[in-house]
Amino acid sequence: MQIFPTQYSTLSAKALKHRIADSYRLKVRSCRYLMRGVSDTYVIEAEEGKFIFKIYRDMHRSLDAIQGELELMNILQREGARIAGAVKNRAGREIESFQAAEGMRHGVLTHFAKGKSSQELSDAQLDVLGREMAFNHNVTANLQLHYERPVYDFETTMHRPLQNLSVAYADYPDDYALLKETAAEVEAKLQQFDLDNFSYGYVHFDYFPKNFFFDDQQFTLFDFDFAGRGWLVYDLVSLYSHFTIMLRNKLITEEEARRQLHRVLAAYRGTRGLSEEEQAAIPYLNFTFLLFYLEFHYLNYDDWSNTFWGERHMKSFAKHMRDQLSILPL
Repeated sequence: MQIFPTQYSTLSAKALKHRIADSYRLKVRSCRYLMRGVSDTYVIEAEEGKFIFKIYRDMHRSLDAIQGELELMNILQREGARIAGAVKNRAGREIESFQAAEGMRHGVLTHFAKGKSSQELSDAQLDVLGREMAFNHNVTANLQLHYERPVYDFETTMHRPLQNLSVAYADYPDDYALLKETAAEVEAKLQQFDLDNFSYGYVHFDYFPKNFFFDDQQFTLFDFDFAGRGWLVYDLVSLYSHFTIMLRNKLITEEEARRQLHRVLAAYRGTRGLSEEEQAAIPYLNFTFLLFYLEFHYLNYDDWSNTFWGERHMKSFAKHMRDQLSILPL
């Protein structure tokens, strides 16, 4: 019987348990499906330790893009960055391939990061966070990988998202007009900065606490799925975005959010330079960061059954993005 065209399959955790045990020569005790998202994530428990197995979607990341992600991770790990590195299979390869219902899918096994994610970091952990981010940027600044990765510029974080979102907001012209108006103001403001002198290289582009763990003072960064080329300050932008979300949800005061953010910035500057213009650009770049992810959610929400997408989300988020420009002054 011919398989009906499939948009998004879910590979069996039971079958993966045996495949991973064989391919990686691990004594696997369990394989548990953890999360459906940009990629499918499984937790592997083995006698040799704990691992994460991530299976990519071809329409989201090509084989070249996955190889670029691994190339970046391997360079960072070789230079001493604290990341959850990839594991090679018994053939010496880092990528496993699966003939799924919708076509070929590729998977990567990585070590499980020690510790846990926390929304509330101690001052010592904030210092570590700033230093480790700067250390990584010293490695990735002006780096050129052999494989493709996303590029984050005005086209991909502003112009293209606005064009695609015009369809989503067709029934909400006032909210779309607010997005366009704010985008024009943000771009005009950013053009006043000396952008050519902003540090440039490969950024993680998803530096939220969910993507780094602390085990006391031991820091581990993971999930490089969105890593790409852009201004290095974008990683501080994503952290700024985290603090504004906490502030919006009244989980932190404005004074404390600013204090913690400035502590990270100071620790960052202790390892790598950050210009006053780069710091001043953070709230404006945050708008482009949010616009990129708003587009991404719109284009992919049906695959993940995101219950938040809809009229209420679109209308509130347009205002939220406008408010972000002044919610946490630096």
